[in-house]
Amino acid sequence: MTSSKPKILVTRRLPASIEARMATLFETDVNDADAALASEDILEGLVGKDVLVSTITDRIDAALIARLPPSVRLIAQFGNGVDNIDLDAAWAAGLTVTNTPSVLTEDTADMATALMLALPRRLVEGTQMLLRDRAWAGWSPTSMLGHRLRGKALGIVGMGRIGTAVAQRARAFGLTIHYYSRNRRPPAVETPLDAHYWPDLDAMLAAVDIVSLHTPLTRDTHHILSAKRLDAMKPGSYVINVSRPELLDEAALIERLESGHLAGAALDVFENREGINPRLLALAESNDVVLTAHMASATLEARVEMGEAVIVNIRAFMDGHQPPHRLLPESPLPRTARG
Repeated sequence: MTSSKPKILVTRRLPASIEARMATLFETDVNDADAALASEDILEGLVGKDVLVSTITDRIDAALIARLPPSVRLIAQFGNGVDNIDLDAAWAAGLTVTNTPSVLTEDTADMATALMLALPRRLVEGTQMLLRDRAWAGWSPTSMLGHRLRGKALGIVGMGRIGTAVAQRARAFGLTIHYYSRNRRPPAVETPLDAHYWPDLDAMLAAVDIVSLHTPLTRDTHHILSAKRLDAMKPGSYVINVSRPELLDEAALIERLESGHLAGAALDVFENREGINPRLLALAESNDVVLTAHMASATLEARVEMGEAVIVNIRAFMDGHQPPHRLLPESPLPRTARG
């Protein structure tokens, strides 16, 4: 007998509880190797499937979308970001695309705050010193001096869910809150945070001590921290990025760190298509940069909630309903029928 369950391809390993639920609800094919699949492998795995469960490591571009088997009708992204999916091409091909927003807010905000603390307080450097020296000489009044957070000005680029959650945490540490966003937030958000809205990003960058990036990656936000804007930042200021590497000009950032214009950067995301930039690694070794391995949402709780959201999206779609986390392109084109 032919199974009546939806047939899905999952391109990466997911938490065991999620894989078990998927196996119960769907006819599931999981990439047990847990390595990014090449386009040909994705296409081969999708033969006869209804749904592609993708992740940020899968490149779902127009060329791949044009070759998808006609049975595929839904791309259910495991993740909030969808930079890897050509939404325009998917829409034109009659595909529905979903993601898993909201569930990552608190964990990502926690990581941004942790990096905000780690950088000026030299937390990573302090651990490395103990491991390197072994025979620690002990406390000294002038040893490992960093900088306090209280009284510093935090500039948030993108005051959405995550940016607001970061502001709430930063306010508790005594930072003043400044933000630039496409739309000004209502008084109900601004007032409790005593947050100052800047309609001009360049003006805000010149006024704050720490810049934290929390805007989605779009055509307008690519390299929103350009070389020119990095130059506009206060000498001795810091950059935090737990969002997307493409939001800042990494080469320009490296140059401003090497020159001493910027005091440091804490990056959970960075260009890594051909390996991490050796100059960036050298800055990390000299403790001018803190690097973490794309860990901002890496909690078991978040991954399970993401998986649950994927399951809800698939079930709603296959039952003929609008998935709760459906995505639309910026400028929808005419669609073709599919399947």
